[in-house]
Amino acid sequence: MDKERAGIQSVEVGFTLIEALAQASGPLMLKDVAAAAGMSAAKAHRYLVSFQRIGMVSQDARNSRYDLGPAALKVGLTALTRIDPVRLARERIPELIDNLRHTLAIAVWGNHGPTIVHWEESTQSITANLRLGDVMPMLASATGRCFGAWLPREVTSPLLEPEIERARKAKRLDLPLSRDAVTAMLTEVRERGAARVVDSMLPGIAAICAPVFDASGHIVLGLMTLGSLATFDYEYGGAIDAPLQAAALQLSSDLGWRATASAE
Repeated sequence: MDKERAGIQSVEVGFTLIEALAQASGPLMLKDVAAAAGMSAAKAHRYLVSFQRIGMVSQDARNSRYDLGPAALKVGLTALTRIDPVRLARERIPELIDNLRHTLAIAVWGNHGPTIVHWEESTQSITANLRLGDVMPMLASATGRCFGAWLPREVTSPLLEPEIERARKAKRLDLPLSRDAVTAMLTEVRERGAARVVDSMLPGIAAICAPVFDASGHIVLGLMTLGSLATFDYEYGGAIDAPLQAAALQLSSDLGWRATASAE
């Protein structure tokens, strides 16, 4: 074999287990992760033991299910933050926080939906149980609504449909409870240029998320800010929305986006 093409086959085989866990909707039993990776349970177990030792995989002691571990999260977040749009956005967060005086976050579209990849608190800190790597709901969060408005419907429908059903069963009158209502909400988000939620995802908290587009007009990330209803101006065109949208538009422009590019 050509030396430049030679590799370590066991690494490639073991990665199929990591990929299986990444594509799953939740933690898996040994037999299920082995089946998804196309190998025997005994063989999969040996790889999983090694992956556990280095933190790529974790196992719940209560039910023996496997999931991605902290090292996998760290690697994934590092890769995401090295994408140019995220790096450029992170560089501008401090100045934007000084302007808005509210906590700011960056979200990208991940395997399971809109995912927080950067988070910086302002001096007006709030109680928000959010962490790096958290996936935001599509309906109850400004971030989810932002991506829902500008991503193709075939991409977001697998997440939107279950949330509509759950909201309907829970009788969440603060959320859209039908496909038509969701369509109307997302249309308004596009017309306004940003998404917002008020007292929806977190009690007493409002949030606004503005989209950032690349040169082809595709949404690549969302700039989100949130704060207490006591101090946060959540009105469209207000003291928070206007500068946040301006920052998102400037970042989009720096990434090559022009108003003529399709952002639908």
